Amino acid sequence: MTTRLMMRALRVAQFGGPEVLKVEANIQMPVPSSSQVLVEVKAAGLNPVDTYIRTGTYAVKPTLPYIPGSDAAGIVKEVGDQVTKFKPGDRVFVLKAVTGGCAEFTLGEESFVGYLPETLSFQQGAGIGIPYFTAYRALCIKGRDKVKSSNTVLIHGASGAVGLACVQIAVSKGMKVIGTAGSPEGLELVRKEGATSVFNHREKGYMEKILESTGGNGPDLIIEMLANVNLDADMQIVNKYGIIVIVGNRGQIEVNPRLLMGKDSTVTGMILMNATQEEWSEMHSGITDGLKAGWIKPTICTEYDLNNAPKAHEEIINNSGALGKRVFVI
Repeated sequence: MTTRLMMRALRVAQFGGPEVLKVEANIQMPVPSSSQVLVEVKAAGLNPVDTYIRTGTYAVKPTLPYIPGSDAAGIVKEVGDQVTKFKPGDRVFVLKAVTGGCAEFTLGEESFVGYLPETLSFQQGAGIGIPYFTAYRALCIKGRDKVKSSNTVLIHGASGAVGLACVQIAVSKGMKVIGTAGSPEGLELVRKEGATSVFNHREKGYMEKILESTGGNGPDLIIEMLANVNLDADMQIVNKYGIIVIVGNRGQIEVNPRLLMGKDSTVTGMILMNATQEEWSEMHSGITDGLKAGWIKPTICTEYDLNNAPKAHEEIINNSGALGKRVFVI
């Protein structure tokens, strides 16, 4: 067994604003159980949910103190005695990091660790977890009935990490993809990833243009990243029998249910942690196939040192337009 050492990590000792994020250098390296993999972290992903958890307002509160971060990528250092898929030296990505990804070492359950191809950097590996599994569940599980090559999907907020993952998955399924973004750079990025058409969601009347682009029928499937702003309009333009999947929301909204009645359309919410074991297996299989085929390519927009964690948490929520994934380089 490896001699236990001390490690450097980001830690939260009390819930609050970005200022509660502190780097500590005297945290003991975790010990893997029989089913776990110890990973030397090279990069850790930052997701909006990390900021909600930090404030203490999220549905699930970790026990204080805790190391934030669900997503990580690095090199296997040690494996539990029942682990069969991985060995020391393997390049991997980690989803649902057991002891937090923002540290020099983290633990992952074998079933939530995947091989990281040599064609992807560790920073890109840290962008696989929550974004791609969320996107896969939203599209291929919640929106399964509409994922057909003859159908159109609108990805509202397509230039963020989850949005770009949705674009890549939908393109791989042969769908016609409409994406929205809030900046010229975002629009170009979404177009580059294979969207058939792109629209600036900061421009007045853009929803009418989206409807026109579908011949007046509307999208068959809508992946919604900001429901409190867009849901009412989504309900107005979605195609008959269409599905709207809510991935993100930051407030309340008043809607008219008759918009759903008139089209027999469906609105469904989702959160990744509600996935069943069967869904986790399906997501992992689909994403592994995408990594092998080469169409999963996370876009990294900003890299941070752990010492800049407060700035990173501020910028992921307050920015002029998402452009991919923000990660910490460890």
